[in-house]
Amino acid sequence: MQETYWVLIDTETTGIKAPIHVVDLGAQLMRGWEPEGTSFQRLINTAGYISPEASRIHGYTKEILERDGFPPQDVYGEFSKYCENFPIVSYNLEFDYDRVLLPEWERLNIAPIGNRGFCALRLAQRLLDPVPAGNCKLQTLRQFYRLPERGAHSAMGDVLTVVDLLRKVLHPIARHQGLKTWKQIVSYSQSEWYPSRLPFGKFKGRIFQDARNDRDLLSWLEWLANSETARSRKMGGWYLTQLKNPPNGTAPSSKIYATAIDTDIKPIDSKETRSGIVVFENTDLKRLKALVSAARERLADLETIFTRESNAVAVTQAALFSLLKDLFQERDRLKLLIEYRQKFLDKLFHEGDDEAEEISLEYDEAKMQSDDEFFQAEREAENTRILSEEQQNEIKEIHRKLVRLFHPDRHVGDPEKQKAYTRIMSEINHARDAGNIEILREISNDPEGYMAKHKLGKIDLSDEEDVINLGKLYEALQAKIVEIIEEIDNFRSDPKYELYKLSTRRPDYLKEVADSQKEKLSVECERLKVKADALADEIEGLTGRQAI
Repeated sequence: MQETYWVLIDTETTGIKAPIHVVDLGAQLMRGWEPEGTSFQRLINTAGYISPEASRIHGYTKEILERDGFPPQDVYGEFSKYCENFPIVSYNLEFDYDRVLLPEWERLNIAPIGNRGFCALRLAQRLLDPVPAGNCKLQTLRQFYRLPERGAHSAMGDVLTVVDLLRKVLHPIARHQGLKTWKQIVSYSQSEWYPSRLPFGKFKGRIFQDARNDRDLLSWLEWLANSETARSRKMGGWYLTQLKNPPNGTAPSSKIYATAIDTDIKPIDSKETRSGIVVFENTDLKRLKALVSAARERLADLETIFTRESNAVAVTQAALFSLLKDLFQERDRLKLLIEYRQKFLDKLFHEGDDEAEEISLEYDEAKMQSDDEFFQAEREAENTRILSEEQQNEIKEIHRKLVRLFHPDRHVGDPEKQKAYTRIMSEINHARDAGNIEILREISNDPEGYMAKHKLGKIDLSDEEDVINLGKLYEALQAKIVEIIEEIDNFRSDPKYELYKLSTRRPDYLKEVADSQKEKLSVECERLKVKADALADEIEGLTGRQAI
């Protein structure tokens, strides 16, 4: 363990309902049980929905992330270099790595970073069993062991708290248990295990070893082991096996005291990197300006094509959604119910009644968010309309003008100005994609006023007279042209685009598709209902209470 490098991470997210996006990523390189080098922390501008509950916990809003956050691709590129393919550990690895980061990297077409290490929460639960603090919530353990306040519910603050917990509390216990190597720690944290103190049922709070002298408790464990559900059988069987074959060694003492140790963290030496630029030699400045102008025109034309076709596909999808919305909503509600009933059972088996009840509150939040998102989707579908040829041409012309005025690539030599113009162009492109002619007209009719409104100074129409900078601008525009061509090609290979094309040729085709999907959705809903009912029966059988 001493010579093993690994990375401890934590995430703050947009919520608990998929798709989950990271808004705050913190990491610390570790060498054995000690931190090594500098830490890593970035805010990420997801440009997406943040649930009110999540925002209340970590304090980040969409506005804060737009101001202080970085693009996801940039952050994960830096994070990949920081990790160097070392194992990744977190204080709830199943959430941070499996449910959040891996799906996010897949959505962004990013190869998985690092590799799966161990769950620090799982390690704490086992090493501290039976937990003297009452539970293994990070902040509970911090207060119980009198660890320093590091800033709860910030990614970096929680990472540093886990570092303190590992160094000052868990390491001494692991050493006492004979867990000295990385392989031993991983194996120990991943092996099948249940808490010594029963987390639920009529014997909740009892130590399962008491069954050696308590016939009623033993009978209850035998009943659990013969349950009709696989989860219950597995748990009961494990307890009975432990009673027959107790593990070697003594359990750790429940009286664990933190030691006041301050560790100086040595910075990692950074290697100097060299970069070069492409110089356009013997290039006529006038011709280069013409190439830049032509590239802007070409880019504007391609973006208009993409907008027009995206709008047409959106109209088709809105029509299909209207025909199927009731079944879509029923299916999504059942999926959500199944997800949270499964989470409830997972919590119940490993942490008990009290912790499992928290899942009910999480479900209420997720259901409200889901209903709100469905309502918004319904409104968007109702408001989606095909643009007329006249409107499409107007958008095209306005967008061309605004690209010439506000395109950030003309300010390649001024990072601050480029950042400001990037934000403006993002708003312009969003209005273009949504077919919002009114906003585009507002910006086009008074660009100086728009700049003043956003406190961005006056419009700078100057092009760099430097051949190098103009060359860089032309290369950037060419790269964007290639990018949008590829985007259009990928878009046209999507089944949604094919549906739009077929529905324009055959007016009845959309209804045929809807009828076919209705049948499939009805079957799926019936299957999901059976599964949801089975989970409800399991919860009621174990707890005696109605399931969520």
